[in-house]
Amino acid sequence: MLRVANLTAAYGSSQALFGMELSVDAGEAVTLMGRNGMGKTTTIKAIMGLVAPTGGSITFEGAEIAGRPPHRIARAGIALVPEGRQVFPTLTVRENLIATAANRFGRRDPWTVERVHALFPRLAERAGNLARNLSGGEQQMLAVGRALMTNPKLLILDEATEGLAPLVRQEIWDCLARLKGEGQAILVVDKNVHALAALADRHHVIEKGRLVWSGSSAALLADPTLKERYLGV
Repeated sequence: MLRVANLTAAYGSSQALFGMELSVDAGEAVTLMGRNGMGKTTTIKAIMGLVAPTGGSITFEGAEIAGRPPHRIARAGIALVPEGRQVFPTLTVRENLIATAANRFGRRDPWTVERVHALFPRLAERAGNLARNLSGGEQQMLAVGRALMTNPKLLILDEATEGLAPLVRQEIWDCLARLKGEGQAILVVDKNVHALAALADRHHVIEKGRLVWSGSSAALLADPTLKERYLGV
């Protein structure tokens, strides 16, 4: 579904990605891991058209999307839950959800406000509240729901549970497991290795803008030095 090959990107004269490689297949949950500042968010931004690649290729369902504007990438079927949530603060919960609603691919059972409320009952309780008045956990639920309302083929989450209380983090992981069980393709960035290993099929580890390791959950958990070398603070 998604293929990132030999991707390079830079911020001015400062190069951030050096031949990055990444792939996600239909119905698969895949992770991108690494310490802070290693290029995870830059990779996500390049996929979404928010950073212009300087080289390499990004294909989605066989079509080259590198360098396309973000709105065209979103319409192709990729939805982003951004780092920091970035909900629309002066819109209500319901308005945030309906603002992005679309069923471009004719899903028989599309995501609707009611389906999002069933996934996150707290959003139903806060439907009339402004997004800026929600807790951090509620805003993250809203950001996930807003992305799902586009009925994406691929859902990307950047720092899926960062800064959330333990109970809310578990709710997000449970939500992602449910989505995967329904066949949703997912690419997720997070630091919780054990939660990611339980969720995902494959993992990519990045260091200094380069892919340094990839493999299965079993391989990830079987290598006790991997976390110390590439994932520790």
